[in-house]
Amino acid sequence: MQWLLAVIGIWCSGTGCAPRSAAQRTGPSRVRPGIEVLLSDSIHLVRGRRVGLVTNQSGVDARGISDIDRLRNAGIHLVALFSPEHGFRGNADPGASVGSMVDSATGLPIYSLYGRTSSPADSMLAGLDVVLVDLQDAGARYYTYLWTTANVMRAAAKNGKRVIVLDRPNPIGGAVEGNVLDTAYASPVGLLAIPMRHGMTLGELALLARSDLGLGTELTVIPVEGWRRSMYFDETGLPFIPPSPNLRSLESLIHYPGLCLFEGTNLSVGRGSDAPFEQVGATWLDTTLVLAALRTRHVPGVEFSAVTFTPHNPGDGKYADTTVAGIRLRVTDRSVYQPTVAATVLLSVIASSERGFSWIPAQFDRLAGERSGLRDSLAQHHIDYLGPVWSGERQRFLERRRPFLLYPDNPTAARQ
Repeated sequence: MQWLLAVIGIWCSGTGCAPRSAAQRTGPSRVRPGIEVLLSDSIHLVRGRRVGLVTNQSGVDARGISDIDRLRNAGIHLVALFSPEHGFRGNADPGASVGSMVDSATGLPIYSLYGRTSSPADSMLAGLDVVLVDLQDAGARYYTYLWTTANVMRAAAKNGKRVIVLDRPNPIGGAVEGNVLDTAYASPVGLLAIPMRHGMTLGELALLARSDLGLGTELTVIPVEGWRRSMYFDETGLPFIPPSPNLRSLESLIHYPGLCLFEGTNLSVGRGSDAPFEQVGATWLDTTLVLAALRTRHVPGVEFSAVTFTPHNPGDGKYADTTVAGIRLRVTDRSVYQPTVAATVLLSVIASSERGFSWIPAQFDRLAGERSGLRDSLAQHHIDYLGPVWSGERQRFLERRRPFLLYPDNPTAARQ
């Protein structure tokens, strides 16, 4: 098991190999998000132009003032708004189709890019000169905001419009973990050949997407000022706004690159419960058996415990409004915690020992970004197989992404 942890590992970037533990952190730094940098240093890019804005509730400055207010107060001619999954206010259920509407505060149209329309229509872009994108990514491959950004870039290129990404920090830092997606499985929850935990910002991913997808977009990324790749969100000094209804805390975001795999099984990840993506459970789960098996494995930086919880979100079709037995994960030292390792170990234990367990094959493979090899390895308790495969994939990814990085990086750092 120690060998597995070393080989699967976390490849870190930034000024140090690994993020500091909570006890070692000093205090929040002064970080300026892209919206502030645009208005202070690059306002000429939008002044006198007709502007569209792709954003949601996370599009705010360091004081929590919305991009819309900041742009309008700066005299920028804002013409249209666009929203991603979860809607303009970020409260729609995952996967729910969101309709277009009018913003009651400004009278501006809000065009939904998640539902019946996933890409801006030509008519939506006709009255614009430039499209701004300001979305808070989650730091995991499964999050759909890169897919939305790429669709905007593709439509903008077709219509001769410039795209400007107002960058934000990766909330879970620069660690890189997990397998690299096979593009044969490209989907809204995995668009590019990137790992489960990619360690990049949305601006960097947009640059990578333009290259990988061959987009002819005129693209500018306004970087975050003061952010280092080793930083977690609570080290930035920026206000934390949940990027979606079931990622309500930094703790849930840290677990998300691993626990999202459970969406491809018949276990609940706690959607609508008190701690979504911090726990998994089912009515048939024997938590005593699972915890006993976990005690024989060394998974650093995390504590497992038995809980009960009640999912309330019917969207995943699992145990809605039913109390289930669960396993809760709590980060004890994030400088050594590897969520993809913790999730694969937990999956392997449950899949190989619980008769009530089953896969949702198409969904799991879509999230895993590969054929059933990962499922087979986990079910047969052969997770050591993953180490050499994932390590080689990740090293090639680190080299491939290098030209698109905008922030301090240490590409040789690997924790042993």
